[in-house]
Amino acid sequence: MVSVGSKSLPSRRHRTIEEDSLMGERGKSSNDHSERKKRMSRKDQRGSRGFDGDSNKRNQSGGAPSVKPVSKKQSEFEHQNQFVRKEIDPETSKYFSEIANLFDSNEVELEERSVICGNALEETRGREYEIATDYIISHVLQTLLEGCELDQLCSFIRNSATVFPAIAMDRSGSHVAESALKALATHLENPDAYSVIEEALNSICKVIVDNPLDMLCNCYGSHVLRRLLCLCKGVSIDSPELYGAKSSKALAKRLNLKMSQLDENNVEIPHQGFPDLLKYLLSGILNCSREDMKYLQVDQYSSLVLQTALRLMLKQDEELLEIIPLILCCNSTNKKEEGLHIETSVAKEILNSMKDNSFSHLMEVILEVAPESLYNEIFHKVFKNSLFELSVDRCANFVIQALISHAKDQEQMGLIWEELAPRFKDLLEQGKSGVVASLIAVSQRLQSHEHKCCEALVGAVCSTNETRISIVPRLLFLDSYFGYQDKSTWEWAPGAKMHVMGCLILQGIFKLSSDHIQPYITSLTSMKAEYIIETAKDSSGARVIEAFLASNAATKQKRRLIIKLRGHFGELSLHTSGSFTVEKCFDACNLTLREAIATELLDVKVDLSKTKQGPYLLRKLDIDGYASRPDQWKSRQEAKQSTYNEFCSAFGSNKSNFPKNTFVSDASEDASQELEVKNVRKEINHHPTSGFKRHREEHARDKDEPFAGEKRTKQRKNKTSEATDKPKLAGSKRPFLSGEMKNRHANKLRI
Repeated sequence: MVSVGSKSLPSRRHRTIEEDSLMGERGKSSNDHSERKKRMSRKDQRGSRGFDGDSNKRNQSGGAPSVKPVSKKQSEFEHQNQFVRKEIDPETSKYFSEIANLFDSNEVELEERSVICGNALEETRGREYEIATDYIISHVLQTLLEGCELDQLCSFIRNSATVFPAIAMDRSGSHVAESALKALATHLENPDAYSVIEEALNSICKVIVDNPLDMLCNCYGSHVLRRLLCLCKGVSIDSPELYGAKSSKALAKRLNLKMSQLDENNVEIPHQGFPDLLKYLLSGILNCSREDMKYLQVDQYSSLVLQTALRLMLKQDEELLEIIPLILCCNSTNKKEEGLHIETSVAKEILNSMKDNSFSHLMEVILEVAPESLYNEIFHKVFKNSLFELSVDRCANFVIQALISHAKDQEQMGLIWEELAPRFKDLLEQGKSGVVASLIAVSQRLQSHEHKCCEALVGAVCSTNETRISIVPRLLFLDSYFGYQDKSTWEWAPGAKMHVMGCLILQGIFKLSSDHIQPYITSLTSMKAEYIIETAKDSSGARVIEAFLASNAATKQKRRLIIKLRGHFGELSLHTSGSFTVEKCFDACNLTLREAIATELLDVKVDLSKTKQGPYLLRKLDIDGYASRPDQWKSRQEAKQSTYNEFCSAFGSNKSNFPKNTFVSDASEDASQELEVKNVRKEINHHPTSGFKRHREEHARDKDEPFAGEKRTKQRKNKTSEATDKPKLAGSKRPFLSGEMKNRHANKLRI
């Protein structure tokens, strides 16, 4: 086989090429690419990377007008820079077609591939716009940019800098621009490449800053601009924190359903980036767009760029104090001392714009990243006395959810409560249950108005003359209940899908103290067995049961619910969501019920092992050990539970919320407490017969307290041993299991 390399495809810069070839001539060479065109065709209907392909369909949600702004400077720029795309001549098309076929054949060695890429990129000099925006050749150009050397890549970017915005705003060219930025990102790990990359990026930024409006309001250009901002920051191009997390993740974070809530806002920065270049680009974009900002607020694509920019500036308060007032069109003469000043007329404009889909998304991000002083000003000048009006709007209610979830103190919680708590029923009837869920979550986070929120929710779902026993079923089927004409005759809807937000509200309720949620506990545990089983089979309802089992409700109340699931644990374990419920039930029940669960899982062991979650559940519950030696299995379960109970009584008795809700608190002490409990549980599972009593005695001795449940030891007669023991306790905390104790347990297990 003959090796075809760089000699067969040299650069054709020395040849004279006619740029005005006819359409028919190009059609001949395009036929050679028919199969490649089918394989590499881009999504026409969906647009580029998730955006609407038709830029004329943007912003159909109402609100402020979405007319594309045209400033005086922009008009002059467009008059001087009318790009007329010339047709590609057949010889050039054939040249790039040969390169594509050569790469597809996989007959090119790595060194030759780099040379071919360099020669081909040299061929594009002076014609970057025409080649990058050609539907067929642009695919080949993407491959060349991904396989070339850094110097060749930067040379292409510098040569195409003057037409880079035009390339980025083209349907095909936007993919080429993206590929160039992605290729640059792969070289950030090399510190020696920073100066070269910065020079190439600087050449692009200068052109963009001269007139950013075109790219900001363009479907494809805005996407490339967002990627450029991310690259300047040094973050991952596809970072979900910057492009907006999935709705489920954002909602879980907003409702305190994530364990590491404090770390969710931290954007991972793997590389140092180019902070000066980012600041230059961002300030240039905002300053040039100042007079058109009211239009950019409500434009779908420019709003996305501004959201990305704000997320990039997270926790950079000084920059945010300059950016946010510009975006909101507010006066801010002295940010450091006076803060943001919002005039009454501006506040009204913000309120009206908040009913627009694009601006509502932008406002959510503003509330998420705003420094406390800015947040307080926005809260009092814009939102106060307008919360309910905005809460019932189709778009603005999401802004209210963001406002509530980022409330800073109990005073703000009180103001929110006064406006929204009396209207809980109205909010639920109009389908705005997310506002109610956010209010319950923030009451838990700020530890304010918890009991009042629970009572207000009961009053919204049950009338004064009704029993509270139906509160949980009605929340499980929230839309069905409020959509029913005669609510007094509403009954459980067998087989119906449970309401997601209603289930999320119940999850938040069961994170509160049991003193506040007794009506909900009674309602759940009083449900019929068939209703409990149906709830456990529903993906959303199962999480409600898990939240209840993880709450600090009484053990008897939890086992009352678990008993109703008896006989169905095997069936539940075969469901993806039900397997988690079975695991929670196993942890919460006594030895008799644990044995019943193990027996039922043993009957479906073969089918369970074939599911995705089955092997983990079988290992966690040690079903094989139960099948082979049930007596030893019972002994291990008794030892684990006994040890864990002793730990809770020793270390959790003086904790008001132990062991629940430790992840809700923002304090580091709560986070460490949760980690300690997890480690202890893990340690107990590995060493059920651990020397826990010895550790507990030392803990009591360190506090100079008697060991609970046992007689206090006699005073030591040997003063020398007493003197040597105390410094060890004072110097550092002993681990739960020392290395010597671990070895001792390991030896026991071997025996």
